[in-house]
Amino acid sequence: MKRVLSVASEAVPLVKTGGLADVVGALPAALSGQGWQMRVLIPAYRGVLDKLGKTKVVWSDDDLFGGPARVVLGKVGGVEAMALDAPHLFDRAGGPYSDGQGDYWDNAERFAALSWVAARIARDGVGDWRPDVLHAHDWQGALAPGYMRYWGVGIPSVLTIHNMAFQGRVGANKISALRLPPEQFTPDGYEYWGDISTLKAGLTATDAITTVSPRYAEELMRGEFGLGLEGVIQARAASVHGFLNGIDPEVWSPDADPHITPFTAARMAGKARNRAALEAEFGLEVPGPLAILVSRLTPQKGIDLLPGALEDFIAGGGGLAILGSGDAWAEDMVRGLATRYPGRVGVRIGYDEALSHRMFAGGDAVLVPSRFEPCGLTQLYGLRYGCVPVVAAVGGLADTVIGATPATEAAGAATGIVFHPVDELALRQSMRRLLSLYADCKGWAAMVRRGMKADWGWEASAARYAALYDSLIAP
Repeated sequence: MKRVLSVASEAVPLVKTGGLADVVGALPAALSGQGWQMRVLIPAYRGVLDKLGKTKVVWSDDDLFGGPARVVLGKVGGVEAMALDAPHLFDRAGGPYSDGQGDYWDNAERFAALSWVAARIARDGVGDWRPDVLHAHDWQGALAPGYMRYWGVGIPSVLTIHNMAFQGRVGANKISALRLPPEQFTPDGYEYWGDISTLKAGLTATDAITTVSPRYAEELMRGEFGLGLEGVIQARAASVHGFLNGIDPEVWSPDADPHITPFTAARMAGKARNRAALEAEFGLEVPGPLAILVSRLTPQKGIDLLPGALEDFIAGGGGLAILGSGDAWAEDMVRGLATRYPGRVGVRIGYDEALSHRMFAGGDAVLVPSRFEPCGLTQLYGLRYGCVPVVAAVGGLADTVIGATPATEAAGAATGIVFHPVDELALRQSMRRLLSLYADCKGWAAMVRRGMKADWGWEASAARYAALYDSLIAP
């Protein structure tokens, strides 16, 4: 079986802060049926080694960016995983990237070390295991293809951009600390407006670039999405590919979800019971459609558009349940909405995985008004649970939701509401559209069933990743 080493800053079920972890954790099992064995390398943050269970040391170094380190190999969920155990870098009480007061001061060194080890494993192997391809994720793993190129390692690499907003930018005074060759500090290397960009180092060095949706791959060539690296993406356009993320159909399965009253597209009675339970949980009484929002509360997610978009929706009988956390102003704003619309808007600050399942099961529609969204999983969960997506026409949202228009409705193809541009007026009009579609009971039920029957698992995307790997190692 062919081998691929995946290097990332997080992976389920070992550690998760966002969708990156879902992708990195899902790919190994999905690829096993495609003739590829994937091992994942992540940092051994505090608690990770306990989750790996029985392990063995497969690599060590007395001085990895300031201290001793080792790589241990274990299994989790039947998948082989490696953890970089470097206590001076990763054994900390806070999260993977920050301590709650701000980002760690040495994040550049921490993830350069991760990339360095990945490149060493690609070059030398561990035991009798050596990868045929290295697959790096985001800025935290992006230096791995860079080191490989600088060292002349003849193994192909892939770099996936999950979110271009995070570019690993640090001052040029870190060149030596990150063990980078000074001669590559050029516009064609890792130099970025006088600084270092670890993401750019990977983009200019890797053999192939992937993003997590076809639309996002195209958007990254434009300034508003490329965020200063659009020229690099344009120059490498022939090597850029967009592969949609998938979801785990066993974890997200309305007919077998332990958190809810089960239901299926053919037997929807459980959906109504879940809605009643959700209204009770949030203290709501909603005569019309019950929308949900499960999101980080940040400008990227379009949270600031809600106050001006809700008034007509609430007046028309709608309601909204919100789960999320983020910027202080945004948390205060959604609390204010609950005060302004008692019994119609309910808020939970924070994140609760079980509650999110109950919200998708009980909600009629899920709002995703993001200004940019590389792929998005929220709308896929909504489709799976009969919770109709109302989404902005960006990135993976546009790739996965078929907007209700006269043409798509006549063809019996619509699965949601898609709006553009991403502003308050467009969202307000979409909420009005939601009211009218919901009032058509027969048409609404048909749209819900179409969304539930769509397959958003990993099989198709895993096949595309496997085909890309195969093309890179082809003679």
